[in-house]
Amino acid sequence: QVQLVESGGGLVQPGGSLRLSCAVSGFTLDSYTIGWFRQAPGKEREGLSCISSKFRATDYIDSVKGRFTISTDNAKNTVYLQMNSVKPEDTALYYCAAERRIGSFCSTHGYDYNYWGQGTQVTVSS
Repeated sequence: QVQLVESGGGLVQPGGSLRLSCAVSGFTLDSYTIGWFRQAPGKEREGLSCISSKFRATDYIDSVKGRFTISTDNAKNTVYLQMNSVKPEDTALYYCAAERRIGSFCSTHGYDYNYWGQGTQVTVSS
């Protein structure tokens, strides 16, 4: 049974850092692509980053490029999203998702993903 469980969210001040974790079970990270998404109140879900660990492929949307870093620890079956220099507009519910397809590139489109976690809340405020 495929499961994804996010953790690490919380309250952080603008300019601060936070690391989100996505613990997966029911599959190995080298056989799936993992994406991070977020949804703020009143806004559509937004794809942020993705990783296909077998091919060492990553991608980011422009608004988080240079601030967020996606990585995996395959031994722990965990994917991380390191968030640095956070801004109030980063406030949202953050999700990780898994896509059965793997390749030399990955997608940040939610419709490509098959399995989703429940989310972890990130609030950026002073």
